Amino acid sequence: VLDPASFEKFLHDRIKVDGKVGVLGDKVKIKREDKNIVVHAEAPFSKRYLKYLTKKYLKKQLLRDYLHVIAPTKDSYQLRYFNIQGDEEDEE
Repeated sequence: VLDPASFEKFLHDRIKVDGKVGVLGDKVKIKREDKNIVVHAEAPFSKRYLKYLTKKYLKKQLLRDYLHVIAPTKDSYQLRYFNIQGDEEDEE
């Protein structure tokens, strides 16, 4: 569903460092490990900013209705499917 290579490129093109987009330098490193994308930042980097960019990517790819971003630990994010259950009512 989600192409890790295109998401990695999206992050590389959109992350701002010192007010400039796409110029990561040595302060921010993005690498892909199988299905995981690791963003290592030496400069002050907001985790919330990464969540914002992830949501923006999902919206652009028309996946925002199916996936959502959660934070299982203090320093990571995961994308998970929404739990969609039908409106089933027990009739007695």
